[in-house]
Amino acid sequence: MSQKEIFKSERIREEYIRVQHPSGLTILLYPMKGYSSVYAIFGTHYGSTNRTFKTAADPEFVTVPDGIAHYLEHKMFESKEGDAFALFAKTGASANAFTSFDRTCYLFSCADHFQESLEILLSFVRDPYFTDENVQKEQGIIGQEIRMYDDNANWRVFFNLLGALYQNHPVKIDIAGTVESIAKIDKDLLYRCYRTFYSLQNMVLAIAGNFDPDEALAIADQLLTPDTDPQIQRSDYNEPAEIAKPEVVQQMEVSMPLFAIGYKMEPCSGIQEVQAGIETEIVNLLLCGSGSPLYRRLYDQGLISPSFGSDTMSGFGYFCSVFEGESRNPRAVYTALNQELERLKQEGIPKEDFENVKKALYGDYVCSFNSVERVANGLVQAHFSGVDIYDTVEVAARVTLEDVTRRLMQFDQNRCAISIVEPKA
Repeated sequence: MSQKEIFKSERIREEYIRVQHPSGLTILLYPMKGYSSVYAIFGTHYGSTNRTFKTAADPEFVTVPDGIAHYLEHKMFESKEGDAFALFAKTGASANAFTSFDRTCYLFSCADHFQESLEILLSFVRDPYFTDENVQKEQGIIGQEIRMYDDNANWRVFFNLLGALYQNHPVKIDIAGTVESIAKIDKDLLYRCYRTFYSLQNMVLAIAGNFDPDEALAIADQLLTPDTDPQIQRSDYNEPAEIAKPEVVQQMEVSMPLFAIGYKMEPCSGIQEVQAGIETEIVNLLLCGSGSPLYRRLYDQGLISPSFGSDTMSGFGYFCSVFEGESRNPRAVYTALNQELERLKQEGIPKEDFENVKKALYGDYVCSFNSVERVANGLVQAHFSGVDIYDTVEVAARVTLEDVTRRLMQFDQNRCAISIVEPKA
């Protein structure tokens, strides 16, 4: 029998249902009154960085080829009966999937025929179909995708940066792998990774929007049978604190140089990761957000364009802050960013600036609960991080100037790298 629990946020007056299904699957149900659509995600805690692992049945760790999680995502839509996309087309649902560093997710959104679409989602992800022939055929398709991204300057400048920041961690490797690595993938490896990471004990189903929770659970009861826990152990990548190299430059067919600047920090997990992520976002915006003095100065000097922005990346064994954009002089931006960093460390963060950025960030988090897509994705991300979706709002409301100042001090120029893609001579 399913175990239900209701999670509430008194701060934003919202709630959702968490169900521990007899199959072993965690189901997160977020009904949203007044909305016309529904968004469902069926995800596994398995991404491109999970290359070395073992289960309780394995005598030792195994390392699989890079890109296999993404390869699995491609193959899961194929079955003996045909393509899952064709089935979704009949219900009118818009379906998709993605693989990230830490998870693989299959999803759909719809305005009607929700039950039929959910049945398709739960059925095809639970029914892998790999043959020597269809696995071999997919190598050519994914190989073309890899070569396409190799020619994408924005993609290259980002992964070149990760390669400069990280020495051992597979976060520096393209999610799709390489043409050479995917050539080593066969149906036996795919089945092994599927049986390990697609156990319902390692998965979550999140649904948000206009739907009946009882109907969703009835479909789960009908289609999902109890699954065993493989007891996955993920390898520690022994990533040192130091960066791999301070600068990477690549020449490509671009009209204006692209750049990515990153600061490597200590990884963390759980609620500490949520706290560190919010503090880092605030530092990013104080340093060079669109309302900061440095942004205005760089923009007025023609050193950055409106495409300039920042992000925070974190997961198992990695954490970094990234600034990206285009500039006729990327190294000047790099120098100015580090000079502003040192100025803030010396002079301190103005309290008014901190309060303004905190309020804007808090407002964005609250507004995210107006989007069925952001709610469903937030439920999945929070679950795999071992926290609650409302923790982000709570931490953002409580974060202090002292917290952010301590985080600012962790931005270290000695652990900073720049990646540049410049026009070919």
